[in-house]
Amino acid sequence: MTDKDREEESSDETRERLEAIRAGDGGRYHADAYGFVLDAVAFTLSDIDEIRHVTGSELCDGAKKLAVERFGPMAKEVLNFWGVCATEDIGNIVFALVEAKELSTTEGDSIADFFEVFDFDEAFERDYFA
Repeated sequence: MTDKDREEESSDETRERLEAIRAGDGGRYHADAYGFVLDAVAFTLSDIDEIRHVTGSELCDGAKKLAVERFGPMAKEVLNFWGVCATEDIGNIVFALVEAKELSTTEGDSIADFFEVFDFDEAFERDYFA
């Protein structure tokens, strides 16, 4: 088996795992949204240069930066296509990933940590094009 074959197999396994999480979450969000949030966790950790728990606010800010980096002026449209229209949606995905044991929380973490961290219109339109 080549490295490329292993990558494709790993990618297929990841896709299946994310699809299962999506199904368990009632199909609220596109499977790519779950993968993006996992990537946003890694991105946020690399941005703060230390391994530690990140807050809901920090993760939302990291997701915003990652979305702009990956998708540029189309960031809001991509996220909205996936069903992610507000920071609360990021929180919903995080807690679905926690339930699936892909992420963990610490005592005191709450879905409320993700409420109204920033406004998508402002962050991805006004601020981006300013």
